Amino acid sequence: MRTYTDLVPAFADQGDWTLATVLRHHAQRRPEATFLDLPEEDLTFTYAESLAQAESVADRLAEAGAQGGDRVLVMAANSSQFLRTWLGTGIGGTIEVPINTAYEGVFLEHQMTVAAPRWAVIDDVQAAKFLAVAEPAKVIEKFWVIDSGSRDEAIATLTGAGWQAAPWEELARGARPGAEFPTPPPHAQASIFFTSGTTGPSKGVAMPHAQMYFFGQEVVSLQRLTADDVYLTCTPLFHGNAQFMAAYPALIAGARLVCRPKFSASRWVEHLRVSGVTATNLIGVMMDFIWKQPAKADDADNGLRTVFAAPTASSIVEEFKQRYGIEAFTEVFGLTETSAPILSPYGEDRPAGAAGLQATDWFDVRLVDPETDREVPVGEVGELVVRPKHPWTCSMGYFGMPDKTAEAWRNLWFHTGDALKKDADGWFYFVDRYKDALRRRGENISSYEVEQGILSHPAVLEVAVIGVPADSEAGEDEVMAYVVASAPVEAADLWQWCEGRVPNFAIPRFIRLVDAIPKTPSEKVQKVQLREQGITPDTADRLATAAATR
Repeated sequence: MRTYTDLVPAFADQGDWTLATVLRHHAQRRPEATFLDLPEEDLTFTYAESLAQAESVADRLAEAGAQGGDRVLVMAANSSQFLRTWLGTGIGGTIEVPINTAYEGVFLEHQMTVAAPRWAVIDDVQAAKFLAVAEPAKVIEKFWVIDSGSRDEAIATLTGAGWQAAPWEELARGARPGAEFPTPPPHAQASIFFTSGTTGPSKGVAMPHAQMYFFGQEVVSLQRLTADDVYLTCTPLFHGNAQFMAAYPALIAGARLVCRPKFSASRWVEHLRVSGVTATNLIGVMMDFIWKQPAKADDADNGLRTVFAAPTASSIVEEFKQRYGIEAFTEVFGLTETSAPILSPYGEDRPAGAAGLQATDWFDVRLVDPETDREVPVGEVGELVVRPKHPWTCSMGYFGMPDKTAEAWRNLWFHTGDALKKDADGWFYFVDRYKDALRRRGENISSYEVEQGILSHPAVLEVAVIGVPADSEAGEDEVMAYVVASAPVEAADLWQWCEGRVPNFAIPRFIRLVDAIPKTPSEKVQKVQLREQGITPDTADRLATAAATR
């Protein structure tokens, strides 16, 4: 049975697995090499400049009173300020808490309550959201505001509500003379990345510095990255896909990171050419969107060597490689909590739908019966459970949720809640989710939190949110809500109610008004039955309704 054996860390000593150590390494050995490249801002930073910027952010946070272990919320679109803040938290020993810029209302309130950040870096357009969650947000002592056209108004809004606030540029004034920056130990916490809720609110994954490094190192191995590579990311930096699976791998390799604010299928090839991109990653429907662009004779006229796609649209991958001149596609199966225990070898043809092979030098992996935790035979579907063979390569648990941590790590294995199967050759295949989490176009969605947003409508008695298949390959889920109402209500009323209470990407596309929601004898909603019913003739479709009213 085959396994993945290519993973050999660039920094052999696990004591060096911190952002501070890796950044200083390259700043000392290749100071004039470009690390950060932001075409929309017309800005580049060498490794030496990136280190100086990181030290400036770290020291100015300390000047304000920040101490090691303080949480620093970052709620911003992709920008040089976001990247420099991330580097600064890594140098200064504070804990980065990236928050989805679409979050507001109950979503933002929950994450504020869990993380309790003392400091915040936000885009100016985010300021008003914090007034709506002022009670949990009162733990924030100071905001630094990134300017996108309304910075002064945002600062006035925040200070008027009683917070300290200043332009982000205050963090970039340079470190004070004599400032010292002790390197955080690899086992210290580096970040809190919020993952999807399942049967409860979303959980904050506490990631140590060593895990952040290790996740990045896995991508370096997957894509065979070197200092000669140019890595393009255009997914949000508040997601792990961009931060520890694109930016951090580029840092480890000593490569150049090209960071764009958003993905454009129509300009993708142009962006590859302009920046000399050799490696990138794609998530969800991005691959499908690119493929559906009109083919051009010069599509392969680019330097792209490798793509990390999760998931890989296997039905078009070979034609995609030929059309765009790509040498290798790679894929993994992993979670923020565990890193990636399953990886695909570079340049190797995989069986259709296979995610990869077990990295046996680094992880124990089993597929088990979710009721008994007993291993299932090869070829049968079971829940993926994982445990690391080396310390600090998985998360430290769920921040502020010891009960959820213990539940996930029962019997000394992390239970992913995901259903997979393995063939006789060792290839793993994702089958379905045992969890109730959803994923729509690269965005993780907590069904619980969407339900809470809809339940706040005065006419709603009960609601159950599920995922139904999207209509494009690798599109993952569309969101569907089953609603029991106590008074007459229309789907259009509920869609309007969700606006401002639920992020736009999480607003259900499909709503079905029903008399009752099926439950077990213990009153748990039987979402399996709802998924089996799927979209019925009496289901309202938000897209179809919008099209009909144009």
